[in-house]
Amino acid sequence: METKRVTANGIDFAYLEEGDGPLVLCLHGFPDHAPTFVPLLHALASAGFRGVAPWMRGYSPTGPAPDGKYHTQALALDALALTDALAGDGDAYIVGSDWGAGAVHAAVPHRPDRFRRCVTMAVPPSPAMGSSFLTSPDQWKRSWYMWFFGTGLSDIAFPASDFAIIDKLWADWSPDYTPDETFMRALKDIFAVDNGQAAMGYYRDSMHARSQPSEEAAKVAGGPLPIPMLYFHGRNDGCLGFDLIDETALKSSLGPGGEYVIVEGAGHFMHLEKPDEVNAKVVEFLKA
Repeated sequence: METKRVTANGIDFAYLEEGDGPLVLCLHGFPDHAPTFVPLLHALASAGFRGVAPWMRGYSPTGPAPDGKYHTQALALDALALTDALAGDGDAYIVGSDWGAGAVHAAVPHRPDRFRRCVTMAVPPSPAMGSSFLTSPDQWKRSWYMWFFGTGLSDIAFPASDFAIIDKLWADWSPDYTPDETFMRALKDIFAVDNGQAAMGYYRDSMHARSQPSEEAAKVAGGPLPIPMLYFHGRNDGCLGFDLIDETALKSSLGPGGEYVIVEGAGHFMHLEKPDEVNAKVVEFLKA
């Protein structure tokens, strides 16, 4: 596996790469980074794909957003620009977890001819949640960090005690999983570059309307998926509760031939908790 760099959408992206074949772009979420997809990159390479996992905008060693904006629409444009830069006119697939899933949900309808199939994890297409995210007291409690990041206190609290908030979120979101210490050290070192300002910027721009999207990003909107999507959700997800999901609406949101999988005994980071199960299904779906 190699670490490489490419410029796309005006940003200097660092990325991990393994394999040779059609591109599968893998986008991480929060609080996470590109190495979260190392097991999947191994599986993709073994199956004849070229797996690429970039550090998202603002996540060192990738550069910050040149305009300081971290809206979901900007992430979608990043994904499309990365795909064009890495795949050219060749076939491409896309995988996204958490914020990466949001980028996929926006990028695919924006340019429906760019990807053959897509996979998302942990954050479903918005029709699958409806208004439940805003009406569930249980979810309000789970989502405390979203509102907290909109306050000035979070600037001090985020890096406190060696980013203890990161340990707390991982423990709450995947309660039956203990992440590797080396993995978590590298993750915290990323946030130490700017004390988490870029990571919180994702929430401050998209949830708290800190800024407006750029003119180009504002044109990106979600909509029906024109290609098949495979969606995963951990049964024990402590970030976005499975109880919020309307399975009927989810089925109708996945595009023609789409599927969804509930990963038993796993939480938000199911691709690390149950890598064999998740990766085998991803490969099967992409090769169908």
